[in-house]
Amino acid sequence: MSNRQEQPLLNDWFQKHGITEVECLVSDLTGILKGKIMPAGKYLNGGRPRLPDSIFIQTVTGGYPDDEDIRFWNQTERDMELVPDPGAIYLVPWAEDPTAQIIHDCFYLTGEPVDLAPRHVLKRVLGLYAERGWKPVIAPEVEFYLVKTNTDSDYPLEPPIGRTGRQESSRQSFSIDAVNEFDPLFEEMYDYCDAMSLDLDTLIHEEGAGQMEVNFQHGDPLALADQVVMFKRTLRETALRHGMYATFMAKPMANEPGSSMHIHQSLLDSECGHNLFAGDDGQPSRLFHHFIGGLQKYLPAAMPLLAPNVNSYRRLMRTDSSGSAPINVEWGMDNRTVGLRVPVSTPEATRVENRLAGADANPYLVMAASLACGYLGMLSQLEPRPPMTGSAWSGGHKLPDDIGPALGLLQDCQALSDILGERFTHSYLAVKRAEHRAYFQVISSWEREHLLLRV
Repeated sequence: MSNRQEQPLLNDWFQKHGITEVECLVSDLTGILKGKIMPAGKYLNGGRPRLPDSIFIQTVTGGYPDDEDIRFWNQTERDMELVPDPGAIYLVPWAEDPTAQIIHDCFYLTGEPVDLAPRHVLKRVLGLYAERGWKPVIAPEVEFYLVKTNTDSDYPLEPPIGRTGRQESSRQSFSIDAVNEFDPLFEEMYDYCDAMSLDLDTLIHEEGAGQMEVNFQHGDPLALADQVVMFKRTLRETALRHGMYATFMAKPMANEPGSSMHIHQSLLDSECGHNLFAGDDGQPSRLFHHFIGGLQKYLPAAMPLLAPNVNSYRRLMRTDSSGSAPINVEWGMDNRTVGLRVPVSTPEATRVENRLAGADANPYLVMAASLACGYLGMLSQLEPRPPMTGSAWSGGHKLPDDIGPALGLLQDCQALSDILGERFTHSYLAVKRAEHRAYFQVISSWEREHLLLRV
């Protein structure tokens, strides 16, 4: 959208809400929101804000890859213009003065989109679908933990203390009373989400002590990715206001289950709105099976996008504390032991639930990667393996068990690189390898306890 087109929309929205300040937001590779804070008048009348494109090669620790790993990248740190998306404007409901937070797309000053931006990567994949008259529909489910404040990273996290003054000490899956322990926090969270028009559906207590899950209504992948990003920010802020932390780490506590980001996916005909995953007889269609075939073939290589951190792979282990985290890319009807679950539904709601991604992943990249894998399957008419009717855990671990091997699989998968963008893929690999090296420079308490005086 041009500056001339977006300006009236922004002016009207700012005037309606009395906006005095603007937070200009861009998601980096990790999902951290970067940007600038500006007075509303300067934002509307002073031209588009700019940032260097180096924010997309920055690690989670604030560092950068080694020079030899980013030879593909322009070392001049080119400026980017931040272009607001009028469909991604939200209030900051906790701000004292009327404040807007706006998600932006990034463009070089020459006009071409910044191909390193996660939001662009998702838009790129959605564009491939649109060219074929396909419209993906997504419904995310995001798990998280509420924990006691923890200002010393050497100490393990602990479950929070609720209204009764007692700390959660046991697993209370789907317990209403366990959710009610934190009613003041969740009431404020819902108020904030309503003010931001975030389309939340249900809230449940998950398996872990202090672990919850929020489900979103199904809809457009880009809009839902925006909402997940904003929800994470909103929940963290709400938790702080109630004296605790909210964390989306994949495995924040050693003896508790991990947190996931399940993605329900279906496919509509862009013209008539018919669900292409269901045939005329109401049974799953050929496109549905090819989509699953693509997920099975390419998801192992896409795991660095679904499980992006060293901690992510602690969730993907078959242990007593791992809960129902999948370790495979099998599929089955109403089967929670598989990575690709097909819920029981009407033909109009036929869908596949990708259960592999962790809550720590960038939602733009999770959706882009999953849709890219399914797209490749439909393009090549890949056939899936037969559905699992029993426990898929008996087949053992079928996914990379650490970030290192996962990065190797992504590097070797040219088909995914072509769809996601070669420059983006190189950048992502470089950043994640730099983070992996930084992790190995830290000596853990386990090593000091078991190796210090015994080896």
